[in-house]
Amino acid sequence: MEKPPPALGIGVADAALTELAGDAEGIVGLLAAAQVAETRMLARAGQIAAAEAAGQRASVRAHDVALRSVAVELAGVFRVTDRTMQGRIGDAQEIVEKYPVALAAWESGSITRGHVTVIVDAGRIVGDSLRAEYEREAIDRCLRDTPNRVRAGLELYAEKLTQRSFTERHEEAARRRAVRLIPGHDGMCEVIATVPAVIGDGIVDRLTRMAHAVIDEGRTDSAGGPGDRRGIDAVRADVFADLLLAGAPQLDPTAHGDADGIGALGAIRAHVQVVVPASALVGLGDDPADLVGRSPVDAGTARRLAGSAPSLSRILTDPVTGGVLVTDRYRPTADQRRHLRVRDQHCRFPGCRLAATRCEIDHTIDHALGGPTTIGNLAHLCQRHHSMKQFTRWRVQQLGGGVLEWTSPTGRIYREDAPTVAVAFAGFDEPAPRASSTIEVPRSAPPDALDPPGALDPPGETRCFGEADVFGPPDEHPEIPVELLAELFDFGDVPSAQLLAELLEIERALLNPAPF
Repeated sequence: MEKPPPALGIGVADAALTELAGDAEGIVGLLAAAQVAETRMLARAGQIAAAEAAGQRASVRAHDVALRSVAVELAGVFRVTDRTMQGRIGDAQEIVEKYPVALAAWESGSITRGHVTVIVDAGRIVGDSLRAEYEREAIDRCLRDTPNRVRAGLELYAEKLTQRSFTERHEEAARRRAVRLIPGHDGMCEVIATVPAVIGDGIVDRLTRMAHAVIDEGRTDSAGGPGDRRGIDAVRADVFADLLLAGAPQLDPTAHGDADGIGALGAIRAHVQVVVPASALVGLGDDPADLVGRSPVDAGTARRLAGSAPSLSRILTDPVTGGVLVTDRYRPTADQRRHLRVRDQHCRFPGCRLAATRCEIDHTIDHALGGPTTIGNLAHLCQRHHSMKQFTRWRVQQLGGGVLEWTSPTGRIYREDAPTVAVAFAGFDEPAPRASSTIEVPRSAPPDALDPPGALDPPGETRCFGEADVFGPPDEHPEIPVELLAELFDFGDVPSAQLLAELLEIERALLNPAPF
């Protein structure tokens, strides 16, 4: 592969880095070839075990014994346990026999081992008849993004292809929730909780917010003291222990002598970022929601989160791609932030998937240099990558449609497309033409400025994007206020009372379906 020429004025260190990056490309290719060769060899080992078992009495035990024998032989070569080797043989057989196209893409260097692992893990719920369709779509997505980023979208896509609903599988998995203690070294241990994804995301979010509050307070007060060298992970762990053992952060530097000992730190609540199908929101379906950038969320949990959300934003999506076409609120600044959260979903540096709610909104062209505060010049960046943009020679430009193009110090180009579930929006800078696929009505507009009933014909699925506190014990199931639904689905000048009545009628119809 030809190495790109050094950029004009590039220093000695940069020339060395350019050469190093070129060498890395060659090593990545060699590594992929070796990994695929290993996978094919391990799959053959599984086939040998199956053939040996077939010559005996065809039983599960005979096959297992034959596989163990082969695994023990190879374990000595690889210097791992036979149990580990047996698992690797099984994984290799699954890839070779069920995902040959993905294996070929891996061998060619188009995708990586991490991509293949995600494809296989997410595809286990897909039946044989639809696996080829799933594999094609999975590879197409993997060609455009990193393994961690495509995981959640692939899980949702696989869910659409399976015959067993996500809600059923989630309920079964939730029954296996648990807490485990794993002894470690040097007097340490790991406490692992298996809980629903939305709860886990909320736990980490709250711990992170609390830890930042402790660290920030220590910078302006003597609470942390000059000798406090704890990093964010250590503070998170300490807050975690205090919450579980004392019911509240035991050392709250924000309390300032309050009688109850609970200051701003104890008042911090977790937030999660979820995209919910409107059909699931009103109980018309059980399609899973998306815990942005992480995993699917069952419809019941999504409805509970929507019930506690202070506000929701309506999004119209493309019926084929699922890309967002338009959001429904257009107030300056607040709406731009809402619009960007829907579009970006996570940090827009290549490979980073930190949720947008934990990121900063950055002017691509610095505001101090004349960069406008418009959607086409704004994007979410986490603190780490925001600093990288500011203090290193990484450069970025927006190409339109939410696409960012990053240039490394060595001149390499990395295209960062908007997430697949949030792509194209009506622009903020120029009024969009009145059409059936666009809503351009301020919430403060008088009734006669709104479209009449039926004027809007949404081109695809309506999804609802909201941020909510993680709330209540699992047995609480608050209803979504009808007023919130009315606000969400108000397409025209339908009087509030009439709209509420229609929504209540829908609810009654769902609860008491008419006989055929």
